[in-house]
Amino acid sequence: MTTRQVLVGLMVLTLVMCGLESIRAASPAPGAASIAGRVTLDGPAPRLAPLRMSSDPACAKMHPAPATNEDILASGDGGLQNVLVFVSEGLTGRSFEIPQEPAVLEQKGCMYGPHLLAMQANQKLEIVNHDSTTHNIHPLPANNREWNKAEVPGAEVEETFSREEIAIPVKCNLHPWMRGYIAVLKHPYFAVTSADGSFRLPDLAPGEYTIEAWHEKLGTATKKITVAPGQAQRLELVFHAHGG
Repeated sequence: MTTRQVLVGLMVLTLVMCGLESIRAASPAPGAASIAGRVTLDGPAPRLAPLRMSSDPACAKMHPAPATNEDILASGDGGLQNVLVFVSEGLTGRSFEIPQEPAVLEQKGCMYGPHLLAMQANQKLEIVNHDSTTHNIHPLPANNREWNKAEVPGAEVEETFSREEIAIPVKCNLHPWMRGYIAVLKHPYFAVTSADGSFRLPDLAPGEYTIEAWHEKLGTATKKITVAPGQAQRLELVFHAHGG
């Protein structure tokens, strides 16, 4: 066997080992627990108000049927969408890697998607303008650096937030109906509820946690929960239609 063949063999072996390490890192820890459940609205959801986009014909043209606000979105059986569910206590002394994949916020149809974006501190944030009109992205943080950047059609902007903050209001100065939120957390144990109000927090170490749910209009709800090794725990959280 030549020296070149030996070196190639060693490189292949190294790549295979690196691949195995990546698989191990991505796999749940033995005995990891999970929390899954649903957030619901107790009472009728308010009527969704139409958004007035006539100030920019390019925006109005994309919505033959007027778009509506996303302040409180609930399914027919009360599932509450756009609720941030996260571990607020129980992770003291632990540190977490910053995700390599960016969080992505889209400007599409002159709306922000998703309406509520959750990400980790120092994770890269990409904001993409899919529209044929110019936007700007203007977060209004209380605990992070404020910035305000214009985006022409097709443009992408990259930024980060270095501190935890729940949650940062985001607006477009050019289109006043465009509003959303960015939640920044210092750990990966969070989720945003789907259209039916469901969420899941996987790969938790066994222990006692406080789970908090945050909604932009309805406030917060918290519950303490204890998870055993390998346990899939169920959790239901309720908000009231009158707020609070």
